[in-house]
Amino acid sequence: MGMATDTLDRRDRVDMAAAAIMVGLTFSWGLNYVAAKISYAGYDPVFLSIARSVIGGLCVLVWCRWRGIALFSRDGTLVAGILAGALFGLEFLFLYVGLEQTTVARNTLLVNTMPFWVLVGGHFLLNERITARRLVGLLLAFAGLVAVFSDQLSADNGATLIGDLLSLGAGILWALTYIVIKRTKLAETSAEKLLLYQLAGAAMVGALVLPFAGPPVRDFAALPTLALLFQAVYIVAFTYVLWFWLLRRYPASGLSSFTFLSPVFGVLCGAIFLNEPLTIRIFLALGLIAAGLIIVNRPARKQIPG
Repeated sequence: MGMATDTLDRRDRVDMAAAAIMVGLTFSWGLNYVAAKISYAGYDPVFLSIARSVIGGLCVLVWCRWRGIALFSRDGTLVAGILAGALFGLEFLFLYVGLEQTTVARNTLLVNTMPFWVLVGGHFLLNERITARRLVGLLLAFAGLVAVFSDQLSADNGATLIGDLLSLGAGILWALTYIVIKRTKLAETSAEKLLLYQLAGAAMVGALVLPFAGPPVRDFAALPTLALLFQAVYIVAFTYVLWFWLLRRYPASGLSSFTFLSPVFGVLCGAIFLNEPLTIRIFLALGLIAAGLIIVNRPARKQIPG
């Protein structure tokens, strides 16, 4: 988490270093699917969301104190930070409630329409123009995601229109969070402070919903507790800080396209660690997503002066 004090160096495209970091991050987030599934055996999902935010936030605060990173100086980010935190918290609420109302596959696909909303919002608000190349690349990557979950998209398993709309809303809120960050002074603040705004929003929304959820603790056992700590300390306090550090420097549309990898890596990690079924579709999906990412993030050809 040692990126906050670096001089801000904005890039106009995702380079190889950022791409490698994003692959590592999305693999970690895919592994987080496994950790979440294990932790659900011991804790209610809403309680988990609050616990992840609080424990992760405390880790970030300790890190900032140790490194001397200023968090409470007046930098003009408070209003934007509250807005971004509220969007982040509502996104998780929509995601959780939507998942209760529809299938996992439909939820995954609808939430992961996020890069398309970032592309549209970025065109109008961030001066990141929609190009045919970017659109084709995103469609190709999304096709890879569809390839993984296509056999699970039937609405016969209790899926409802409300669940689908909430899942789609989560994807839109996810995109809006990124756009608010890129559009406001949040893009100039430290990644640690930026993350703390998000975690505060998630914890507050979770606290409001908790009375309507199930019992917070289902089974206080070692494995679910370790899975919770993995999510809080590594996923929240480390990978999210790194992600926001990247988001401040690189185009939102280019970075967001990599998130298509997370659910695919989740399926792959589920097969490795939970002995869940794995089909050839996962490798087809990775190929399509990789091709899409290359197209989206390939440097534009420079015009040769005539």
